[in-house]
Amino acid sequence: MKIPPFTLDAELLRLCGEIERLLGQISGFSMPMPQPKLRRQNRIRTIKDTLAIEGNSLSLEQVTAILDGRRVLGPKNEIIEVKNAVELYAALGAFDPFAERDFLRAHSVLMRGLVLSAGRYRSGNVGELKGTKVSHVAPPARLIASLMKDLFRYLRREKRLHPLIKSAIAHYEIEFIHPFEDGNGRMGRFWQTLILGRHHPVFEYLPTESVIREQQPEYYRELEKSDKMGSLNPFIFFSLNAVLRSLNEFAQDLRIEPDTADKRLDFAHGHFKTKIFSRRDYLQLFKTLSTATASRDLAHGVQQNVLRKKGDRNQTSYSFSASGKRKS
Repeated sequence: MKIPPFTLDAELLRLCGEIERLLGQISGFSMPMPQPKLRRQNRIRTIKDTLAIEGNSLSLEQVTAILDGRRVLGPKNEIIEVKNAVELYAALGAFDPFAERDFLRAHSVLMRGLVLSAGRYRSGNVGELKGTKVSHVAPPARLIASLMKDLFRYLRREKRLHPLIKSAIAHYEIEFIHPFEDGNGRMGRFWQTLILGRHHPVFEYLPTESVIREQQPEYYRELEKSDKMGSLNPFIFFSLNAVLRSLNEFAQDLRIEPDTADKRLDFAHGHFKTKIFSRRDYLQLFKTLSTATASRDLAHGVQQNVLRKKGDRNQTSYSFSASGKRKS
């Protein structure tokens, strides 16, 4: 397959590094996986927002009711869309992200009862409208089978490419090829989540679709920009930023922060150990803490002989004393 056109530039590498840093922090938490309540909340947000991007009008409360098996009043097709998406995301671990047969099987679940061609590639040609203008003309139907085989061969064989980049490429190519009569956007987002989940299990609980929903105009704009430029970089950049933002939000939800200066300093000691760190690093560890509270914590640590302070103003750095014990 022709390699999708993109440049692995410094900005993309920086974003990958930032995401990996956050993944490392999350893996280091004493409870790295979210509790059932948070998993459920994020799954509901994911389903609601990936469908809302395509025009589904059901509310978060209605999606929650459907997930609970309760009866909901609303457009029949929209209720079916939610039920299908609930079933699909519940089976996330049952799909191989590099198997084309699983891609078709996933579409058959997502679009069952909505289109007759669920689980099969489209037989007609399509174009996407933006207002009254055609914004994207998808490849002709006769090329779909070979293009999708090439895409999955590329995803399967390309071992050197970072999974974060690979997931964004898969998302874009599914949108660009537009292999199905309907459900292409949902499948692109789902397949990206699937590839990311293979890289790190935390991505199964990450509502990246909600971040995309909040930035929907930019989402479409970056897809279109990549089309026009003949380069995937604009969309990959958007995609990695969406992943980073949702991961940051997730880390804040996951973390149960200590509620006193002494407890926070004990927690920080376990994290930084003998490393030199700044107030900014301390704030990264406690995302919801104000700058003033962080300064008070660090001053308290110095006063209690827990911390050693070096430098002044913006050059100030800290390190924990050998014992890390407070004065008696």
